[in-house]
Amino acid sequence: MLSGLVIVDKPQGWTSHDVVGRMRRLAGTRKVGHAGTLDPMATGVLVVGINKATRLLTYIVGTSKTYTATIRLGQSTVTDDAEGEVIATAGTAAVTGQAIHDGVAALTGAIQQVPSSVSAIKVNGERAYARVRSGEDVKLAARPVTIHRFEVHGIRRDEEADVLDVDVTVECSSGTYIRALARDLGNVLGVGGHLTALRRTHVGPYSLDHARTLEQLAEELNVLEMSQAARALMPNRELTAEETTEISFGRRIAAGAAPGSPLAATADHPAAAFAPDGSLVALLADAGSYAKPVLVFAPGNGSDTVPNSAEA
Repeated sequence: MLSGLVIVDKPQGWTSHDVVGRMRRLAGTRKVGHAGTLDPMATGVLVVGINKATRLLTYIVGTSKTYTATIRLGQSTVTDDAEGEVIATAGTAAVTGQAIHDGVAALTGAIQQVPSSVSAIKVNGERAYARVRSGEDVKLAARPVTIHRFEVHGIRRDEEADVLDVDVTVECSSGTYIRALARDLGNVLGVGGHLTALRRTHVGPYSLDHARTLEQLAEELNVLEMSQAARALMPNRELTAEETTEISFGRRIAAGAAPGSPLAATADHPAAAFAPDGSLVALLADAGSYAKPVLVFAPGNGSDTVPNSAEA
């Protein structure tokens, strides 16, 4: 059974769900998922898992992401991006390049970010964007995110429209909303702002260099095999034949790192364990002097199992 990751270069105008639907048809299976939603306006890296590889997606969602984007200063929209109605304007003549760089610096590092009100976050069981569309004024709570890198590459002034377009690169933690970052930069500068272009260039170790368009994938389904995908994503542990057998039955083996070591694998950040033939056997977490399987990939039958707690 075909299993692995497909790195898609998502086209503009498609939802992430649309891409999953297309991949189900191309792969001939219903078991397809993605690691991290991209808005319809956005393009770029969308990591899709097929069959067994869907079990890797949870470990990809939490990785850092990198984007290139264009922020328009001087206009605020209801959605914080170009798809929403402009609800406020302000002159930008007094906004200097230095002020923009200072504003970017203020939004770099560990910050508290209020997600866009039209996000997919659930409020009392209903998506925030659905509540906004029904006319409700939605206020979401701030959450901690980390902006590892926020670089300005170009500033273009449109005198006629009285706006400034700022081209940036953002590397950030999982859960960051780039359109909220655009809104907040505009607010810091006192003129409002929104996102006009967004392209995701990296998701964890996977980049546009690995990505294929849907048209390319229709011609040749380029699948990153499970072992390759896990090797790039996680710390690696090479097992002996005896350890491979033990782990295959969900039993413990010696820890891969000393107790308390920062190199110790955890359930949230496991190590990928490989058999002598290079195949992916399991995901492991260190627990004291032992390592126990978080997830075992059973050989030959295309299934995967979570070990019984009594065996672990």
